Amino acid sequence: MAHSVSSAASPPGSGPTLDRVEDYFVGSFEAMASPCTVLVDGDDRDEAAALVEIAAREARRIEQKFSRYRTDNLIHAINHAAGRPVEVDEETAQLLNYAATCWELSGGLFDITSGVLRRVWKFDGGTHVPGKKAIEKCLAHVGWGRVTWQDRTLSMPVGMEIDLGGIGKEYAVDRTAGLLAAQTTKSFLVNFGGDLFAGGLRRGNRTWGVGIDDPTRTGQAALYRLDIARAGLATSGDARRCVQWRGKRLGHILNPKTGWPVAGAPRSVTVVAPTCLEAGTISTLAYLQGPGARAFLEQQNVQFWIL
Repeated sequence: MAHSVSSAASPPGSGPTLDRVEDYFVGSFEAMASPCTVLVDGDDRDEAAALVEIAAREARRIEQKFSRYRTDNLIHAINHAAGRPVEVDEETAQLLNYAATCWELSGGLFDITSGVLRRVWKFDGGTHVPGKKAIEKCLAHVGWGRVTWQDRTLSMPVGMEIDLGGIGKEYAVDRTAGLLAAQTTKSFLVNFGGDLFAGGLRRGNRTWGVGIDDPTRTGQAALYRLDIARAGLATSGDARRCVQWRGKRLGHILNPKTGWPVAGAPRSVTVVAPTCLEAGTISTLAYLQGPGARAFLEQQNVQFWIL
C-alpha cells in the first residue's frame, strides 16, 4: 500500500503522535512548517516511539538553527551583521560549502542569497505580480558571487541575506535518517513534507510504497506510486505555492538572475537519489533549467519523473 507523501501531523510545538497502520508504526509531528512523519516497520511500540522522538528533536534542532524566520539563531545574526564578518560553526560551514558548490555548478541559478526576492513575491495563489522596479531593487542584493566566504567566516554587503530553505529540509531528512540507523536495525522511512529517505527493505523483502501528489489535484490524488528500499526522494514543483499571471501559473522557484519565476518549467520534477539532499538538489537544478529540465535530468544518472 502506498503511503502518501502528504500526511497529517501534530500541531507545532506539541509532542509526536504514534499510530499503528497495518504492520508498521507512523509517528507524526510538525516541524519546518511541514507535516513530518516517521514510519517504522516493527512491532515494538516503545522502540518506535523513541525513534520518532529522536526524529522530532533533530528536525526541530535544525529548524531552530537554520530557519530564516527566527530572530535567535545564526542565520539571523548573519543576515543582520550589517556587512561585518561572522564566523560560523562546522555544521553551518558544511552547508555553506555545499551551497557554494551548487551555485558554481549551476552557473549561478542555485543561489542562497535569492531569498530577498520573497520580499516582493507572495506565492499565495493570487494574481499580484511585483513591478519591474521592485524586482530590480531586490536583485541589487542577490548574488553569491558578492559574498566573501573563507576560513569559516562569511561577510556580505549590507542588504544581502542568505536563506538555506532550499536545502535545509532535505539535510534534516538525511541527518535524521542517520540518527535512526544508528539506533535500530528496523526499516524506516523519514518523510518531512514530501522530502524523504527510506532506510532499507521492510520485513519480507518489501519496499516502501510512496504515492507522489498529482500537482493538478494537490492532496487529493497520487500521480504515481514509487517503490523504494534505501534511497532519498524529493520533488520540486508549483503545486502548493504559485501566483496566477496573464492566464499562466507561475511557481515559487525564482530565477535569481531575472527575479522572476522560472520560465517554461515543468509542473513537477521528482528525483530518487542516494540521499535526500542529492535528490532535492538535482530536482531543483532541473526545475531551474526550465524547458531544459528533461535534458538536464537525463545526464544525471538518477531515476526521475517529470510532469
